[in-house]
Amino acid sequence: MTNSTNCNISYNTPLIQVIIYATIFPFGAIFNAIALWVFCYKMKTWTETRVYMINLVIADCSVVCTLPFTIYFLWNNRRPDTLCLTIQSIYFINMCMSIYIITAISVDRCIAIKYPLRAKSVRSPWKAAVICGCLWVTVITVQYLKPRGKELLCFQKLSTTPLVTVPYLFIFVFLIPLIILTFCSTHIIRSLKNKMITDPQEKKPIEKAIYIVSANLFVFILCFLPIQVGLLARFVMEKNGVMCLAIQKIRDFNSVTTCIANSNCCMDALCYYFVAKEFQDAAVLFKPKSHHSKTSQTDASELNTV
Repeated sequence: MTNSTNCNISYNTPLIQVIIYATIFPFGAIFNAIALWVFCYKMKTWTETRVYMINLVIADCSVVCTLPFTIYFLWNNRRPDTLCLTIQSIYFINMCMSIYIITAISVDRCIAIKYPLRAKSVRSPWKAAVICGCLWVTVITVQYLKPRGKELLCFQKLSTTPLVTVPYLFIFVFLIPLIILTFCSTHIIRSLKNKMITDPQEKKPIEKAIYIVSANLFVFILCFLPIQVGLLARFVMEKNGVMCLAIQKIRDFNSVTTCIANSNCCMDALCYYFVAKEFQDAAVLFKPKSHHSKTSQTDASELNTV
C-alpha cells in the first residue's frame, strides 16, 4: 500500500464521454425546451405539479446547457478560471435542484394519492412555489459557502487529497432523497394496488400508474447511485491511502457514471410526454365521489408525474 498523497493521477478525456455528452446535449435541449414551453404557455391552470415541473425543467435545462462547456474544458484540459468556476457552480446547483425537485414531486404525489381528503388543505400552487424557492436559496447558498478544492484542471480532480464534502453530499444530495423517494413510491404503489382490489374495473390505468412510479424510482437509482457510490469509494480510498492504480481506476469509473447521471436530464424530459396521462387517469380514481367531475379532472392533472 502506498500513500495516495504522493500519487499523481494522469487523465485523458475518454472519447466515449465526449460522444455521450454531445448526444445528451441536443436531445436534452430540445426536449426540455418543448417541455418548458408547454408548462409555461400551454397549461392554463396553475397547479402544484405545474410549479414543480417548471422548476425541474429549468434545472434540467441549466445542466444541459453546461455540457458543451464541460466538453470543451475536459477536452482542452482547461485550467480553473472565472468561466470554469461559474459553469461548475451552475452545474452542481442545478443537478442538486433536479434531485430535490424530483423528491418534492414524489412527496406531493404521495400526499395526493395516500390522503386525497387532506390534500386540498396541505397542497397548493403557492406552497409549491415557496418550497421550490426555499430549495433554490438553500442550494445556491450552500454551493457558494462550501470550501472549494484547489484543482489544476477544470471539472477534473487530479489530486488525491480527499474532499471533506463528499460524505455530506452523499447523505444530503443522494441518500436522504433516495429514502424519501423509496418511501413515497412504496406507499403510492401499495395504495394503487389496494384500489385495484376494490375497483377491479379500473385495473388497466392503475397498473400503468404502478409501472410509472416504479420506473421513476428505477431511473433515479440507475442515474444517481453509480456516481454517488463511485465518489464515496474514491473518498474512502484517498482517506486510507490506497494504491494510485486503484484510485485511477475508480476515477475512470466515475467519468462514465457522471455521463449516466447527466443523462437523467433527457430521461426526465421523456417522462413529461409518456407518463403523465396514464398517471392522472389513475389518480382521478382517488378523488372523493362528491366532487364534480370537472373538478376531479382538474385535480387529477395536478398529479402529473416526472
